[in-house]
Amino acid sequence: MSAGTAEESAAGEPAALHEHHHGDVSGGWLRAAVFGAMDGLVTNTALVAGVGGGGAAPRTIVLTGVAGLVAGAISMALGEYTSVKTQNEQLDLEVAKERRELERHPQEELRELVGMLRERGVDADLAHEVAVQLSRDPEVALRLHVVAELGVSPEDRPSPRTAAVSSFLTFSLGAVLPLLPYLFGLSLLWVALLCGAVGLVAAGALSSRFTPRPWWYAGLRQLLFGALAAGATYLIGAAIGVTAA
Repeated sequence: MSAGTAEESAAGEPAALHEHHHGDVSGGWLRAAVFGAMDGLVTNTALVAGVGGGGAAPRTIVLTGVAGLVAGAISMALGEYTSVKTQNEQLDLEVAKERRELERHPQEELRELVGMLRERGVDADLAHEVAVQLSRDPEVALRLHVVAELGVSPEDRPSPRTAAVSSFLTFSLGAVLPLLPYLFGLSLLWVALLCGAVGLVAAGALSSRFTPRPWWYAGLRQLLFGALAAGATYLIGAAIGVTAA
């Protein structure tokens, strides 16, 4: 029994019918969520370190941290929405430009499509035949040209609203972690920084599920970035606190 036959028998159906699934890489939520969580953690951990290093009272640290959380979450959401919206509008502009080219110069665009197929290893005669067949549907031809020339599909564009909501929620979640000890009455700076460090490692490890990096590498890398930011702001805060005193 061949390997293919064995596979068909074991599964009860031909292997060619098996489906495989890919992660959502164009929905707009993943990049915004990861960036929001990381930014929230780094920003507020560093902010707490800086204010705490300057000798501020716990009440002041909480007030500063909450203000940073609210301002940062709103800023992230608006920034993500504007960024993704602008990207989509630029894509619309390029699609419209390509549509005009197909309407005004169909033969030149046909030759261009033949060239694209030839570059991918299709024989000349077959490439021309396929290009002619595909060009019978203007929308199919348009999509092929856009994907080949711009590297993106006009149908798989990210959602500005999804990006905004994702970044707002994950930034808020990340930013609240270093504040938890103070919110629960444990006014110790090192505990707050420890919470931020744990959050950084956890966020980095979770992000590795969407990448080929091992979890420990992604976690430690994010911890290093956060430690550099917190260390710098702590030293600056301590220096200002001493000067002000």
